[in-house]
Amino acid sequence: MKVLFVGDGQLGQMLGASGISHGHECLLYSTRSHEVKPLSAQVSLSWTLAEAIGWADVVSWEHEAIPADIIAAAHDKFLMDPARIKSLTDRRAEKKLFDDCRVGTSPWQSFGTPAELEKILQQTTQPLVIKAARGGYDGKGQWRFRPGDAIADCVAEAGKEPGIAEHLIPFEKEVSMVGARGKDGSVCCYPLITNVHTQGILSYSLAGIETVPDTLQRQAEEAFHRLTDALNYVGVFAIEFFVVGEGEQAQLLINEVAPRVHNSGHWSMSGANCSQFDLHMRALTGMPFPELRIEPTLMLNVIGAKQIPVGLWHHQDAQCHWYNKEPRPGRKVGHVNIRTANLDTAQTWVQQWAEKLQFLG
Repeated sequence: MKVLFVGDGQLGQMLGASGISHGHECLLYSTRSHEVKPLSAQVSLSWTLAEAIGWADVVSWEHEAIPADIIAAAHDKFLMDPARIKSLTDRRAEKKLFDDCRVGTSPWQSFGTPAELEKILQQTTQPLVIKAARGGYDGKGQWRFRPGDAIADCVAEAGKEPGIAEHLIPFEKEVSMVGARGKDGSVCCYPLITNVHTQGILSYSLAGIETVPDTLQRQAEEAFHRLTDALNYVGVFAIEFFVVGEGEQAQLLINEVAPRVHNSGHWSMSGANCSQFDLHMRALTGMPFPELRIEPTLMLNVIGAKQIPVGLWHHQDAQCHWYNKEPRPGRKVGHVNIRTANLDTAQTWVQQWAEKLQFLG
């Protein structure tokens, strides 16, 4: 099958590599340079976007912010409605989807003007997180407000653009569900992944290391089914949750979704018999999903570092991935997957390497 991926960043590269390993032909389209590229090539093909779309059997993406001209030109090559998927880049549409599907999320209100945000702040008795409706990534475009804070100052910062104001949730930890839905509606999900953030950026993920109650896994899979069915989704889909409460009383509340392969799923390149990129390709091309086998894995992001130390490249338990991106503080430039037997060993790895690999600015 011939697959065109919109986007030539690290996700597009890894998707393309998976596709080629499965015997498919893959091209990448750069939304920045407007070039059509073969996988990993430093030169572009002399193809127009229209020629690349005509060549492809199916078009997919590395990020849901799909340009409108591509949505129009390739509409019949997408396996689902790309405009519906792109709408999820607006947090108001995303939250409405959660409510429509009756999946738990924090109480929220939308605002379109500074005056509307001011009214929300005046009336609230709860601490709030205010988020810009569009944009914002890795903790950007977010503000916190507590009753008693200066309303005018908050409105001046957070009210410049439309957004949402949601209740600040006291949570035990953050987890994510990464899975795939096929053309026939079949679903394949990994176990819940524990995620740890620093300054709003994912620092590391733990897969198959912590014991997850069956009740939470079932809640997550039910939410996955409801959301992907509502979207008639095909491919890998990720949901970020807050775990609220402890033990048998614990519940999941959705923070946000990503209709694509996800950073918290990168561990699967080393820790599963089928990576998230392979699952996505299987979904796109109609291949059946396998029975997943998981090995305990730590995924440690490389953030703002100029290189991954040589010692990690040669360590028998580590698999390093470098994205060939210009490093700057707070920018993800690679990740390291580490096979680890238990939580104590994983924490030792984090303590030893996080400061050497992560420069947040």
